[in-house]
Amino acid sequence: MRRFVTGIMLMTVAVILSLPYLFNREIPARFFPGVTIVRVYLHQENRVQPMQLEDYLVGVVAAEMPAEFPVEALKAQAVAARTYAVKRLGANGVTNPQHTGADLCDDHRHGQAWLSREDLKERWGTLKYYNYYYKIKNAVDETSGQLLTYQGELIDPAYHAFCGGRTENSEDVWKFKVPYLRSVTCPYEDNPQPVQASSFSFDEVDLALGTSLSAVPVSGKSNTSREFKVIENTATGRPKSLTIGGRSYTAVAVRDLLGLRSTNFTLKVEGESVTFTTRGYGHGVGLCQYGAKGMAEHGYNYRTILGHYYSGVEITETKQGK
Repeated sequence: MRRFVTGIMLMTVAVILSLPYLFNREIPARFFPGVTIVRVYLHQENRVQPMQLEDYLVGVVAAEMPAEFPVEALKAQAVAARTYAVKRLGANGVTNPQHTGADLCDDHRHGQAWLSREDLKERWGTLKYYNYYYKIKNAVDETSGQLLTYQGELIDPAYHAFCGGRTENSEDVWKFKVPYLRSVTCPYEDNPQPVQASSFSFDEVDLALGTSLSAVPVSGKSNTSREFKVIENTATGRPKSLTIGGRSYTAVAVRDLLGLRSTNFTLKVEGESVTFTTRGYGHGVGLCQYGAKGMAEHGYNYRTILGHYYSGVEITETKQGK
């Protein structure tokens, strides 16, 4: 069922309402590199483009979250995106080994997506462009300089499209336990396509995973030669590890190699094929974008949204953002 029963919903709402307000405090100067310029590698043009940080963020929010979403959801996305970028600009930031001379790039597979104004005009059309662009720009401007910290340090603000009802603990996806990336309920997520079924022939599975399912005769006597078996589940009940044709895989690897929408899947083998039915989209850790949309539609502001999905964090402000 896509919606929680009434009792669970009321309990969840009570928990959200009890979240402490995220108070501002001035961010230490060491968190900012002293400049507001970011160097972004543009894949299609094969070049590095310097741009203002806040201008860059408008392109990120527009690329990562639908412009139709409520402003409070867009603000939450803006703060998360700014935190991601600034952490990679600091003295102890994350290096960008793929693109020499760049701080960030425009490919979501390497971090955050980004779209230019020309890209956005093509995506939205001329009539919607100005309305959507300035809606997102206002969300960025109204959160200017705001960053997410945990115990005085910038966080890694993981986010994804939609979780399917509950987010994941970080260690169930990336092996490392992060105190602010804890599994939480997602009571207001309302994606129009929460479930997707994807079928693959054994040949396709072999090609993607390196198995030998198609080489095993149908009459083969082995119990594991064509077996798909979940070995371990995450704390939320998603598959964490499984065996396919006698070989071990993490659910994350299966998701990536087969191009599934999430690791929140069930599977069914029929003849010479297997069907994966997924719920949600993305890794399921941190901010759920459709969950943020739902919370905003129910009257919650971006501070409460961020405090719900990132446990124990603070919104910290820098003078550069004033």
